[in-house]
Amino acid sequence: MVVFAGQGDPRRSLSLLWRAETPPPTRGGPGPKPRLSVDAIVAAAVALADEEGMGALSMRAVGDRLGRTAMALYTYVPGKSELLDLMYDAVHAELPTAYPESDPADWRAALTAWAGEVLEFHVRHPWVLQVSQARPVLGPHEYAGLDTLVTLLRATGLEAGVLRRLVGTLFPFVRGSAQAVADARLAAAATGSSDEEWWAARSAALLELVPDFAERFPAVSGLEAEGPVEPYPGEGAEGAEAVTYPEREARETFRVGLGVLLDGIEAARADRT
Repeated sequence: MVVFAGQGDPRRSLSLLWRAETPPPTRGGPGPKPRLSVDAIVAAAVALADEEGMGALSMRAVGDRLGRTAMALYTYVPGKSELLDLMYDAVHAELPTAYPESDPADWRAALTAWAGEVLEFHVRHPWVLQVSQARPVLGPHEYAGLDTLVTLLRATGLEAGVLRRLVGTLFPFVRGSAQAVADARLAAAATGSSDEEWWAARSAALLELVPDFAERFPAVSGLEAEGPVEPYPGEGAEGAEAVTYPEREARETFRVGLGVLLDGIEAARADRT
């Protein structure tokens, strides 16, 4: 399920994103009903999407969470399209905009920290991964995240044209890695079978039906036979949270892949000298 942002009225959407218009007065009434506001509606919608996924999102469902009808929400947010834009931008406020703990000259450490933060952000809010990057939301927090990455990349000393392409490389890489982690967490609940059960059943069937698998796919088979996979950092440590094999593989792939990308940046810097 892919969702495209920016489908609501352009001026109203941007006005809400940037809080450029005076919000309607909050409405209170008898009883314990919460006061409505744009922020309250967005927070309820984010909680709904986090818990139940993008498919559960509707103005009615958000209204139910707030103890109001869907019609009561339209005074504050014109519709679901505008609400999605507001949700997407709001959660991006969680991302750090600076990495003071890193040496300003150590761009590699800063980019590693940035990538880790963005990965975990998407794992916390997997519905964000369904929002296509083809059309940005153009909100303040989304821009702050972009500005942060550009600032970190400028420390490499590479020219602007290269930096633009690195932005277009790093964001999809991290999102793709987060998607793999999110899918690994969802698979068992969505299919009703554990990873162990799924692989055991299909591995046995594959070996029976394709006995010459190793001969037909020598590169893949050779790679699997060349040695054990390095343990994921922290694996086996006392008190470590149990991580499934697919998630462990996704996180290790992220770590190694990011290292290779940063090596490429190092090489590009060396070519300039």
